[in-house]
Amino acid sequence: MTPAVSIVIPTLNGMATLPALLDAIEAQDDVAVREVVVVDSGSTDETPAYAQARGARLLTVDRFDHGETRNAGVAAARAPLVVLVVQDARPVGSAWLRRLLGPLRTCPRTAGAFARQIPRADAHPVIRMNLERWVASGDQSRTVELSPDTFQRLSPAERLERCAFDHVCAAIRRDVWTRHPFRPASIAEDLQWSRDVLLAGYRIAYEPAAVVEHSHDRSAWYELARTWVLHQRLHELFGLRSIPTLPALGRSLALTMAAHHRLVRRHGATILSATWLRALGLAIAWPTGQFIGAWTAARGRTRWRPGGV
Repeated sequence: MTPAVSIVIPTLNGMATLPALLDAIEAQDDVAVREVVVVDSGSTDETPAYAQARGARLLTVDRFDHGETRNAGVAAARAPLVVLVVQDARPVGSAWLRRLLGPLRTCPRTAGAFARQIPRADAHPVIRMNLERWVASGDQSRTVELSPDTFQRLSPAERLERCAFDHVCAAIRRDVWTRHPFRPASIAEDLQWSRDVLLAGYRIAYEPAAVVEHSHDRSAWYELARTWVLHQRLHELFGLRSIPTLPALGRSLALTMAAHHRLVRRHGATILSATWLRALGLAIAWPTGQFIGAWTAARGRTRWRPGGV
């Protein structure tokens, strides 16, 4: 039967988390016929064979690109509604899929909807706090429309907030994607797509009743590098410079270190403990990445970027 819903999962060595994701997909109470499409970018573990054994359609790509890899999965999908979810997200509850698709099923002008994210139980306190600041952690649903004139009048931070969209877990309308495919991107392909379809006259919805568990405890260096590259893209897409000057960077470092210190002490961490040191590292990494990323972008030096992101 032709599926009504396609679920696209980009993978790379995903055996630590993919089984739980596929289990959660199978447990959904949505009655529509669905298919799972796995787009693998060179796994060396059992991910490809496991995905096929679980009934997924398998595609392979030579390298991973946030936009192009997802384009390959959506192009292979046979359903009019396509869910995009990362391999280490875990849907919470049996109604996740039905609730995520709700905004697209009720309004044909809604191009995409994204889910709420909650941190994993073992997430670092600072990671929890950081996730809580993102739109995709709130408990209030919203639907956004945005005309080109309004977009131009908004501040860079307001543009980002209005165009929020997150491919950790999202659903899109395939016929809109055919006119507005994802662009090749090292990061933030979801924000760029949201901006494009909003300015084309569509809507973007946030559905907090659809919940996935997802968070990362990555090294401070990786977080600095990722934030650097991300803020290059945020300047390109929205003109954002959240920390525009060296004095502003100094203030941000001081305030962030103090906030992280208070937070982990409330959680019982002692000075020089692993938890405290990680909090300090992130307090340096995030503001520094924001400043350098936007600084290099504003000067047209986007090739100045760290590798491995």
